[in-house]
Amino acid sequence: MKYVPRRLLIVPAASTLLAAAFGLISSANAQTFSSSYTSTAPKDCRTIDKPGDNGSATQVCPGKSGLVVLISEDDLRETVSVGPNRAAAAKEPAAEAWFAPFNSTAHTVEWRAADGRPFAIIQRWLIADNNDLDKTGSPITKPMLAVTRLPPGPVCHVAYIDGQANRNPNELARQAADEFARDFNCGKDEVKVIGEKGAAVSLAKR
Repeated sequence: MKYVPRRLLIVPAASTLLAAAFGLISSANAQTFSSSYTSTAPKDCRTIDKPGDNGSATQVCPGKSGLVVLISEDDLRETVSVGPNRAAAAKEPAAEAWFAPFNSTAHTVEWRAADGRPFAIIQRWLIADNNDLDKTGSPITKPMLAVTRLPPGPVCHVAYIDGQANRNPNELARQAADEFARDFNCGKDEVKVIGEKGAAVSLAKR
């Protein structure tokens, strides 16, 4: 039988243990991304200003991690912002981010979180297309997903994903949130268009 020195047996074993330990450390440091959801349906929100003659209204809806969602409507156009309270949310850049065509938002807000801490929201918008009318002469709305970054730091739109031009808009929105939202510089960085640019994004960016 051939003799093999003990030290030659120990080195591979030690290397294996070191690699395994490094793998455990890397896994521990990796962030876990997740999604949770809240509602902005009128029944789930508090109405601050009731609809006036010009259609203006303001609602405050419960969010995640002590944040609230502020929805303001004026002349059939909405803005959506987030903050620890109504006053703070109203001062964010997102509170001034409106689209020229008539628009509205769906009642579900997706909260994107890393290790349980939300850093972005994803919401579905419906943008009216005045160049595409139904049988009654009303504009047909086109779907778009908007990714909005959350505090710490300003709250603003980060990315737009066309809901019709892309087969997987929800996946694209989550990827955009995970990759861009936290490092996005509001007021300096341009809102990104992710995936194919369809009618809704073209209307929003006009």
